Amino acid sequence: MKLPPIHAHEIAHLTQGEILGDANTLITGIAPIESASPGDLSFIAQARFLDYLQQTPAAVILVDRKSTLPSDLRCTLIRVANPYLAFVQAIKQYVPLPQVASGIHPTAQIGAGVRLAANVAIGPLTVISEDCEIGEGVRIGPQCYLGPRVRIGAHTILFQGVHIAHEVQIGSKAIVQYGAVIGSDGFGYVPHEGKYYKIPHLGTVVLEDEVEIGANCCIDRGTFGETRIRRGAKLDNLVHVAHNVVIGENTVMAAQTGISGSTTIGNNVVIAGQVGFVGHIQIGDRTTFGAQAGVTKSIKPGITVSGYPAREHNKAKREEAALRYLPELLKRVRRLEKKLGEGAPSEEPSEE
Repeated sequence: MKLPPIHAHEIAHLTQGEILGDANTLITGIAPIESASPGDLSFIAQARFLDYLQQTPAAVILVDRKSTLPSDLRCTLIRVANPYLAFVQAIKQYVPLPQVASGIHPTAQIGAGVRLAANVAIGPLTVISEDCEIGEGVRIGPQCYLGPRVRIGAHTILFQGVHIAHEVQIGSKAIVQYGAVIGSDGFGYVPHEGKYYKIPHLGTVVLEDEVEIGANCCIDRGTFGETRIRRGAKLDNLVHVAHNVVIGENTVMAAQTGISGSTTIGNNVVIAGQVGFVGHIQIGDRTTFGAQAGVTKSIKPGITVSGYPAREHNKAKREEAALRYLPELLKRVRRLEKKLGEGAPSEEPSEE
């Protein structure tokens, strides 16, 4: 990706880094280390990529200040505390990101009693229902829908096609990606005489400050209280959050994860893709979940779990390893049974 020409010392100043090499090296682009071209700014965040320093044509590379570096440098380096974060800072500073055009598009519909703060942008064909409150600098893309009495904090961004149901609250500096639905009814029914009767969902959804919701996520409103996603939590695409769920601060959750109703997830939890949680359980702070874990009970703080049903990760690995030997063990047991004359010999399992 091309950049307007900048110098290495400008990146060093932005990232509070230390320059090794020519401070006036010109940067004209930005790229990962594997595909960098002459003039590019790149980064190395892991020691296993340090070999690229001997071969990359990149102009400037951000490296960990604790890394052991070769003596014969081919390019200018900037030593920083966190190369990946520094690279992201450079992108945010110098790469123009897509934005909704300033002002209110003439095709947008604004309901009665809507309160708009300064510098709000609203894209074409967006509907803002009555009595909504939109904070300063909010950007709302095309074809969005905000139900009655929605509140959105300052500098939040809603991308195209986002639907926010009535009375939902979204904090400041939040991001809601394309096609997400916030505040739909939860999946709640009362069975009676062979039929299911819908439970009214009278609660709401609260997204706190700096939350990010991925594309096509669905977050259900509370049955009576609220579904709440706390400050700094990040949800990947295609995540489903059921009614009355609470997700803690700075928790991250990868795609296709599903959380059943009334489950509480703690702070700083890491959840890989396609993890499933049953309802009405408690997940402790700082826990980690491997991909496709099936979580059927509450989990204590600070541990890593995986598998189905989800259990402590090292135990799950030992059990998985033991399963590989199960066919041969069954053969041995049946041979011993036959040899000892215990019961009629049964057919040995096939290799399949």
